[in-house]
Amino acid sequence: MQNSLESLVNVLESYRGRDKVIRTLCYGSQLVGGVLSEKPGLSSAQLGKSLLLFSAQLSHCRTVLRLFDDLSMLTYSQSYGLGAGEEDSALRWMSVLNNVADQLYYPCEHIAWAADAKIISAKSDKWWLLSGILWGVSLLLGVFRSMRVVVLLRMKLRKSTRGVSSEGTVASRSQLRRQVQGEVLSILSSMADLSNAIHWMPPGFLWAGRFPNWLVGLMGTTSSLIGLIQMGASQAVSA
Repeated sequence: MQNSLESLVNVLESYRGRDKVIRTLCYGSQLVGGVLSEKPGLSSAQLGKSLLLFSAQLSHCRTVLRLFDDLSMLTYSQSYGLGAGEEDSALRWMSVLNNVADQLYYPCEHIAWAADAKIISAKSDKWWLLSGILWGVSLLLGVFRSMRVVVLLRMKLRKSTRGVSSEGTVASRSQLRRQVQGEVLSILSSMADLSNAIHWMPPGFLWAGRFPNWLVGLMGTTSSLIGLIQMGASQAVSA
């Protein structure tokens, strides 16, 4: 119990960890709230409405916190540059385009937020749409990138199985398999988020506007839990 509490505190003390926890609570509340709001009975409907309002506040909280993400994203983009360290050209250019989409996403969202908050005189609709499109492009590029990584890792696995087995090669294969599993989880997470990104597009585009609250919450909760699992796995490896 004490170890679990310490692990939670360690997660909450970091910005990324806290954001993942808030995100999970946000979508989890939307999932439960969406289910309860559709159930008959006044008490269930009221509790469902309260959870949906709580989810909206957490989402707003994350939007405000992202006001400070531009510099960290810029630093990462500059350190990656044109991906000179990447051996695969397709992987390199997908990563560069992904970084560009992510970098442009933040100012668009900031303008939309500022317009809604009446800080600036502008219509927020087009800026929310633009930020949603950039998020969707980023997610789609992330899916393609992870798929490419899985292909490259499987090629390495096939080559390693043809050689003479030793303790080192067995450990290497195990590490490659873990990397493949991690990329598959990333694909599932991005696909779940992409389904929500399309839902928030203007009506008439694929399934835009057709998801009930509980389905949006389900997709977001799935993605969030995968993110927490991956964060826990990376911390275990670094430890």
